[in-house]
This record gives sequence, structure tokens and C-alpha cells, in this order.
Amino acid sequence: MKALVITDYDSAPALRDLPVPEVGPGQVRLRVKAAGLNKIDSMIAAGMLKGQAEYRFPVVLGRDAAGIVDALGEGVEDVAVGDEVIGHELLAEGTLHDGTLAEYAILPGRAIAPKPARADFVTAAAVPLAGATALQAVDAVDAGPGRTILIAGASGGIGSFAVQLAVSRGARVIATGLPDDAERLRGLGAAEVVDYRGDVPSLVRAAHPEGVDGLIDLVSRDVDGNVALSVVVRDGGKVASTLYVADQEKLAARGITGTNVVASPVRETLTTLGEEIDRGRLRVDVEETLPLENAASGLDTLATGHARGKIVVTVGG
Repeated sequence: MKALVITDYDSAPALRDLPVPEVGPGQVRLRVKAAGLNKIDSMIAAGMLKGQAEYRFPVVLGRDAAGIVDALGEGVEDVAVGDEVIGHELLAEGTLHDGTLAEYAILPGRAIAPKPARADFVTAAAVPLAGATALQAVDAVDAGPGRTILIAGASGGIGSFAVQLAVSRGARVIATGLPDDAERLRGLGAAEVVDYRGDVPSLVRAAHPEGVDGLIDLVSRDVDGNVALSVVVRDGGKVASTLYVADQEKLAARGITGTNVVASPVRETLTTLGEEIDRGRLRVDVEETLPLENAASGLDTLATGHARGKIVVTVGG
């Protein structure tokens, strides 16, 4: 089978021929139709998880996929050969080897769910990791009627989902983005769009002097950055960071609940996201579609931080 792999920590991603993987207990083999790209994929490709996870080379890149179940391992339930599904290669499994940027992929059975009926394979493949992260972040800030939520980094894949999920729960969303992205973000439901190149805390405070109820921080890479954004949150509010930089002790001094979101795209979460899509409450915002042979360019886009919406790789015909 064709697969996009790295063969050592310093090698560039390359398309190689590999044997079709064998399915083991608790696993599902997927005939991949499309694979969604995430920032974590570019980090794995660059060897940045060395020391955090075992690289068993060759490492097939990609974590998200949509496709057709090809084989089942012992003990797998709630799915059958021939089912159209979405799934995720859980990083928590500990070893980097199997991936989804391949014609066939091995995924944990507990991270497989039915493909949403209203989504084709390309849009469905964009959902698992970004959607799960957004859902858990929206839960963490208690988005709901009467609450105003600032989403910093709303233009990206996670942010696009978070805007919609928060709005569907009745929250008023302030999204950060560039002016030329404002129309798209408003189309997703954002009530206000703030240019992230400006002084975001000052701009938000000027419009909301009482503060906002919650912050979903998708951009801060250190505690100081998260603290600087968190000044817009009223005392007693909630902050969620997807980059694990929410200092819970510092935030607690103001009565703010800080959560560092660790996404878990397991069956229950993926099923919830699929239901939101089928109800028409969640639109999958795919920015770019690439064939498998050009997937490395999508990883480069993610590495530079210039992606808007999701990038999806088509694999099977």
C-alpha cells in the first residue's frame, strides 16, 4: 500500500510502499478514503515528540481518517466490515507507528464511530481531533445562553468548530481573526470579530468593560500569553487552553476555573459530533483538499500556522 512516512527523526515525509497492516485484538482496519491533517501531524513529522512517545520507524503520518471498515480484530463491537466510519489514531496508545495517511490504517476500535450521514468522506475526515478538542473546550467554559465567550484562534480548524458549537448552545461568541476572515467567521455564527494583530485584550475590554464569561485560548504557547488574554475574563469566569498553558493556580486567585484540554476522540465524542453534523448544527469547514502524493505540503502549511479551516488528504478513489 502507499503511505506517507518518515523513516527516522530527521527524514522528510515521503510516499513509500508498505505491506498492508494486520489487524490485532481491539483494532479496526480501515480502507482509508480521506485523512484530515492536524498540527500534531506536522509535529510528529518533525520529530518533535521524541522523548514523549516511542517512534517505531517507519512511522506512518496522520491521525484522523474516514473510510470503510475492512477487517476487525478480536473483541471489537458496534462496528461491522463494510461500515462507513470516522476514526482517530489515539496518541495515548503510546507508540508512533500506525497512521492514517495511507491506503489502509489500523485504528483502535474504541476510537471509531459511524460517519455522519450528511457528510462525505472528505468532510468527515476533518472532524475527529479538531472536533473533539473544540467540543471539550466548549464544555470547559460552560458555553450557553447568556454567556459571552472569546475564542482566540477562531480561524483555524479547532476554532471553526468551537465557534459553531458554542453558538449552537446559545452563547455569544467573539472570534479573533483577520479582517478578510470576518465574513467566514460571522457565517459560522460569531457575533463579533476582533483583528488578532491588534491589542486583543484592550479591544475586547473596550466593547465589554464588564469582561467576558469565558475564554477558549487556541493560540497562546506559554503561560504569560494565556495570562495576558485571561485579563478579559471576569472574576469567576472560565478559561480553556488547548496548548496546556492555563496556569490553574494563578487563575484561581481570581476565582477563574482554568482547564488544559486534552482531546479524547473516542467513540462517544465522535458520535456526538456526528449527530451535531446530521442535525445541521455543525458545518465542517474544509479549506483545502490534497491528494496523498501532495500531503507533505499540507503538513508544511500547518507547521507555519497559516491554515484556515481544515486541510484534508484524499486517499482512496
